[in-house]
Amino acid sequence: MENAALYEIISFYEFKPLIGLESMKQELKTLLREWSVFGTIIIAGEGYNASLCGEPQKVKEFLKLAERVFNTNIKYKSSFHAEKPFRKHEVKIKPEIVTLKKEVDISKGVGTHVKPEDWNQIISAPGVVLLDARNYYEHKNGTFKNAVDPKTEKFSDLPQFVAETFDPKTHTKIAMFCTGGIRCEKFAPYMKELGFAEIFQLEGGILKYLEDVPKDEQLWEGECFVFDERRTLDEKLEKGSGIDYSQRYKNKKKF
Repeated sequence: MENAALYEIISFYEFKPLIGLESMKQELKTLLREWSVFGTIIIAGEGYNASLCGEPQKVKEFLKLAERVFNTNIKYKSSFHAEKPFRKHEVKIKPEIVTLKKEVDISKGVGTHVKPEDWNQIISAPGVVLLDARNYYEHKNGTFKNAVDPKTEKFSDLPQFVAETFDPKTHTKIAMFCTGGIRCEKFAPYMKELGFAEIFQLEGGILKYLEDVPKDEQLWEGECFVFDERRTLDEKLEKGSGIDYSQRYKNKKKF
């Protein structure tokens, strides 16, 4: 039975210039099918972003070949589940691998990363504003204590919230976090470009924090929303019991 199998769920991304996107798309789609790896890979001129699943050995073999396609060493986060959270083999070419709709110099994010083991100290320091860079329906399932909820419906709404809420002259220290780190990889340098003096981003996101920081030391509250059939993950990165507040279902109240 399918449910008796153990599926490995991986996510990875990298901001690096890519060319030949159409041929790359076909190569990756062929690999997904050949190795029975399911999920979505997004490729753009700025890099790639993937959320995938499959039998562990097949995922391992797929990654070896995907590294050749991308000409890089893929760093990925991994968890396991008894069921497949993804059902399709998808490779999409998009303008951005995470949609902010702003030109950003990613290199300006150098020096803003904070290791999970140092995160508690950063966000507990006086004068630090903690920004949840995710959407309202993600925030509702769980967040860090005292985090600001922008109440956004999509990532590209976040710049407007920042413009209306924060001032670089008075909000000089801002720490931000997201699920796996990719949104902050783009938003931290964006904030630096706006003139904010000290920006901190949680390296590896919430998922890495839950993996690395002991439960009794965590400042995380609730569960972490994920964009697949598991819906939420608990502090052990296992399927949670949270309600799905996302846009995937109609007739849900926003806030």
